[in-house]
Amino acid sequence: MDLAAHNQAFIRDIFAGRPVTRHAFVTTPQLLGVCQGPDNDVTTSARPVAEWVPWVAENHRRLAARLALVQDDAVPTASIATGTHIFAQAMGCGVHVFPDNNPCAKPMVSTAAEADALPEPNLWRTPVFERIFELAHLVRRELGPDVPLGPCDMQSGFDTACLVWDKTEMSMAMTDDDGRAAVARLTGKCARLLQTFLRAWRDEFPDCSPCHCPRCWTPPELGPWVSNDECGGVSPRTFRELIMPELVELSQTWGGLGMHCCACAEHQFPAFNEIPGFYAFNRVPAKKGMDPVLQHFAGPRAPVHVLAWLPEAEIVRLVGSAAPGTRFIFENSGCSDAEAQAWLERMHRLRGPSAAAG
Repeated sequence: MDLAAHNQAFIRDIFAGRPVTRHAFVTTPQLLGVCQGPDNDVTTSARPVAEWVPWVAENHRRLAARLALVQDDAVPTASIATGTHIFAQAMGCGVHVFPDNNPCAKPMVSTAAEADALPEPNLWRTPVFERIFELAHLVRRELGPDVPLGPCDMQSGFDTACLVWDKTEMSMAMTDDDGRAAVARLTGKCARLLQTFLRAWRDEFPDCSPCHCPRCWTPPELGPWVSNDECGGVSPRTFRELIMPELVELSQTWGGLGMHCCACAEHQFPAFNEIPGFYAFNRVPAKKGMDPVLQHFAGPRAPVHVLAWLPEAEIVRLVGSAAPGTRFIFENSGCSDAEAQAWLERMHRLRGPSAAAG
């Protein structure tokens, strides 16, 4: 069994709750960013999609070379990475392209009437998704069927709605019942678009990792992984009314849900725990740091914590203070080969979930 296949089995054991002796540690070299493609993001350009195949292939080459050198827990993927704008772009939003950063969607509606007038897009007549699918097929043809794919960015329906509708105006609309109903209708359109995309994507690329943030390989048979950031700006009541139903439906439809959240959303953590099949959490530290994560999501029944961009001292502290059975996958991103090797040697000295449970 080669190292990548061995790592796949190890990561599957972590997510399945099977006995393991340590946490997983992944390192990534400096990769070419979304805005460093031939003409920025593939979804915002009119140039031939094939020009982005070398961009994806180069990132995969760097990941494979890193694994061969340091033998960490990574599974190199060919990532079809994009900005956060793609579902809003499919809904009709314009996109602002920065020269040195990821593109972002520009809001296109400011009233309930405008939101209600938006049609639900046809997935196969939407240039942004046509280009994403085309790139994935070309990459698969170039690198072969045995190279796992990584997904594009995945925004929840509510997060997409918050890009489509000017957020100041949307927040004002949510102060009365009619406005909240309009927000719910727009969220429904965006959520159905995501579900349609997921069905088509799974049909075409059933072996694609669902994890888009960070770029840690996750077993393809697990449920989708979505960004849930806008929940930080709403009350628990609004979360349960406008956001929670979509997350529950996603999990029930696909047999689980992974989540990225970088918002000040600790007030929603009790509700997160009620999502059936909530199997993975990428929490980016907000104002309260990482302590609330372990207060709400710890032990063998908690989602696996897939964490990146953390100082080493914080990793040591989290592992040392987590309840027995809590499982982590840590990524050290953008490090050099020497830094990666030294970091792995130190990380492997930390206690593992089985040791903690014993």
